[in-house]
Amino acid sequence: MEAVVFFINKVVEATQIILEEEEEEEVSSQPRNRNPHIERDRESANQRLIVDYFADEPLYSEAIFRRRFRMSRRLFLRIADDLPAYHPFFTMRPDARGKMGFTTLQKCTASIRQLAYGTTADSWDEYLKMAERTARECLYKFCKFVVKLYSQKYLRKPNHNDVQNLYQHHQARHGFPGMLGSIDCMHWSWRNCPTAWRGMYTRGDQGHPTIILEVVASQDLWIWHAFFGIPGSNNNINVLQNSEVFDDVIKGVDPDTSFTVSGVEYRRGHPADEKRKKFAKFQEAARKDIERCFGVLQQRWHIIENPARAFTPKTLRYCMYACILLHNMILEEDEGHAICEYDENAVEENNVPVSGEQQDLNRFSLHNDFTHVNLQSDLIDHIWSLGENNV
Repeated sequence: MEAVVFFINKVVEATQIILEEEEEEEVSSQPRNRNPHIERDRESANQRLIVDYFADEPLYSEAIFRRRFRMSRRLFLRIADDLPAYHPFFTMRPDARGKMGFTTLQKCTASIRQLAYGTTADSWDEYLKMAERTARECLYKFCKFVVKLYSQKYLRKPNHNDVQNLYQHHQARHGFPGMLGSIDCMHWSWRNCPTAWRGMYTRGDQGHPTIILEVVASQDLWIWHAFFGIPGSNNNINVLQNSEVFDDVIKGVDPDTSFTVSGVEYRRGHPADEKRKKFAKFQEAARKDIERCFGVLQQRWHIIENPARAFTPKTLRYCMYACILLHNMILEEDEGHAICEYDENAVEENNVPVSGEQQDLNRFSLHNDFTHVNLQSDLIDHIWSLGENNV
C-alpha cells in the first residue's frame, strides 16, 4: 500500500498500547543451562560509568553522550529518575544473597545501549558487569515501563489545535490542504519466531518471518499513530483494516477535521495529463515524510533494524512502542522539531460515541469511492492552481 499522504477523514488515534499489567517471562524452546557463577564487580563498574558519563566533569562530552545514548544527558537522567518512582525494579536492591544489585544508571544504560546498537544482551558484560539474562530483563522491563509512563503524552492523539497546526504546516510544505501526515507500513524481521508460527508470519516477498508496523507521521517526523503486531503475511490493506486509525471517525468522537479544496468542504479527509503529473509530483514529495521517519527510527534504534530476538509478540510490541516513544521524546525535548506542543490542560471535545446507525454511516463514508474520486479531482485542480513556481 502506498503511503497515504493526507488524511481525508480524520485525526488519527494513537493505538491502545497499554497492555496487561503482568507479562509472561520470555521463554525459549531450548532447555536452560545453568552457567557457573561469576563474581562480577558491580560497584567498580558503576563507578566507572559515573566517571565516564555522569560525573560533574565527565570523561566523555555531551556530543559523545548523544551519539552513544541517542539522547541528551538531561533527558536520559530524567527517564532514570522517573523509572524507580514507577517500579522498584529500577531501584538498587540487595539480591537473595544479600549482595547489592545494579544501580538505576547501570540498568538504564544497558537497556538504552541494546536499543541503540541492536547488540546481544551479553555485549555489555565487560563494561557494566551485567550477565546476559539480567541485561535482557532490564531491556524488556525498561521498554514496558517507558510505554506505560510516557504513552499518554508522547503517543497521544492530536486535539483540535494540533489539527490546525498540522494543516497549516503541511499545506505550506507540500501544498495539500487537509493533510495531517503520511501513513505507511514497515516489516520487522523476527529471528526467533516459533516454528509453528513461521507460516503465519512469513510473506513470499519477504522470505522470512516478520511483524508489521503501521505508522502515521507528520513532516517533523513526529509519530502520531503506531499499530504493531500484525503477522507479516498480511498486506498493507489488511493492516489498515485491523488498525484503529479510523475508529474515532466511525464513533464520531474525533475533533473537527473539515477542510476546503477548490471551494468544496470535506469532512473526511498514475498520471496521464499534465495536471495529474503535477499532482503526482507533489504527492511523491509528501510521501517522503513517512520514509524519512522510518529511516530515522531505524538508524536511531538499531534493535528494530536488526532481526528481533524476543520469543513473544507481546515483548516485541513493548520494544517497538518504546522506541517510538523515545523517538518522539527526543524530537520534542532534545531537538525542538515538534510542530505541536503538548497541552495537558486540553479538553476533549467529544468523548461520547454516536449511535450505531451513525457509526455505520461514518464507516460507509470512509469507503465511499465517489467521495474519494471527487476529492482527488479537487486536489488535482488545487495543486495545478498553485502555479509552476511550486513544482
